[in-house]
Amino acid sequence: MKPDITSSLVTYHNDPAILKNVIDSFLNTTLSVQLIISDNSRTPAIKALATDPRCEYVFNNANMGFGAAHNKAINSILDTSRYHLILNPDVTFPAGTLEALHTFMENNPGVGLVMPKVLDFHGEMQYLCKTLPSPMDLIIRRFVYTIFPNLFKKRMIRYQMLDRDYTKSFEAPSLSGCFMLLRVDALKKAGLFDERYFMYMEDIDLSRRVHQHYKTVYYPDVYIYHGHARESYRLNKLLLTHIKSAIKYFNKWGWFFDAERRKVNRSL
Repeated sequence: MKPDITSSLVTYHNDPAILKNVIDSFLNTTLSVQLIISDNSRTPAIKALATDPRCEYVFNNANMGFGAAHNKAINSILDTSRYHLILNPDVTFPAGTLEALHTFMENNPGVGLVMPKVLDFHGEMQYLCKTLPSPMDLIIRRFVYTIFPNLFKKRMIRYQMLDRDYTKSFEAPSLSGCFMLLRVDALKKAGLFDERYFMYMEDIDLSRRVHQHYKTVYYPDVYIYHGHARESYRLNKLLLTHIKSAIKYFNKWGWFFDAERRKVNRSL
């Protein structure tokens, strides 16, 4: 029997207790599901967590990056699944979440990607919907806005879509990769993750490409919990990785002259 929802979970030396929480969350459903754990770690230590027959463990034997590891899993389900969930290791959610999202996608065939309400582990809202970014949006948000929140405030409100009512559903062209429920037909049209991004920006890139063919929707009737460590906001090599990915993104889509970005953001 074909699964109702498949999912891929990319791991890299994550805490086994945290991984068990997300695995248990995904498997706690009445739907037919399959979880593919795509492990970028140096050793297959977490294989022991994949004891449920609905889990498949894939040891990559190298850190191939976030998008490439997800693609390895997605390619194996393109002909067997209608919906695929991109799942982060630092996510948990209550029973019934998958059922509600599955029903939403079944009832809305024009939607290619949906993300639910996202809370931190204290129950505070995480505002993870974005317009398509310009170079200045990313520079201001990373290096200016966190220190001087009153500078460029209106611009950041627009970019982070904070002028929207997050109690209601709306379209957003850029949705977070922490939890992306995708219509597989949308992936077939838009393509999978661009593997030129080792980590960061690949979710914006994929969400943007799906948005070209389908609606990409924030749906607040269900919620998840997300750790959201924001590691790249620290002065370490992950910040450099984020900068490199941003350069690749703007080289691909355009730096200051991006007609599609202008059109999509104005339409919102």
